[in-house]
Amino acid sequence: MSEVHVVPARQGRAVALKAGQSIKIINTHGHQVVDTWAFNAHDLDEFLSMEHMRAAINRIRPQPGDKLVTNKRRPILTLVEDTSPGVHDTFIAACDVYRYQGLGVADYHENCADNLRAGMSGLGLEPPGVPSPLNLWMNIPVKADGSIGWEEPVSKPGDYVVLKAEMDCIVAMSACPQDIICINKGAPTDAHYEVLA
Repeated sequence: MSEVHVVPARQGRAVALKAGQSIKIINTHGHQVVDTWAFNAHDLDEFLSMEHMRAAINRIRPQPGDKLVTNKRRPILTLVEDTSPGVHDTFIAACDVYRYQGLGVADYHENCADNLRAGMSGLGLEPPGVPSPLNLWMNIPVKADGSIGWEEPVSKPGDYVVLKAEMDCIVAMSACPQDIICINKGAPTDAHYEVLA
């Protein structure tokens, strides 16, 4: 049995995967968005890219079997399994200090951009920037008139995704700290992950 690790509420973690390994990311309490990134372990300037991925899979959100590609259009992860209804977001940038300022927060607020940096720092790495993440379980419906909504996740406690590494990579995760709007039901919680052989 592999060990289950925590991504504490409002914090970030990162893990190195070898090609062929998988990571199981668990929505432990059912309503937590987990911003997720992947970087080529040998070249951090190559990373999972939402805009390139959408072109590759011809959808706005990935489904099991889809290969998720980098900014060099190479597969970095495959979505192997998803026990949730499959509602994830590929459009919204990671929250940052500027997002919270725009929402009226005067003091520092934990955020996914800083959580990415902190998680990578735990491995002695510094990301070259903050790419748009794969926002697991984030419910941003696109409406017929082109507008978007900000809704609560539709996942349930214990839902998970399994992502298989197609190259040696660093996977970073942030248990999104957003508590101003409802995307985490207003109450950020822990998430968990497990590295699979």
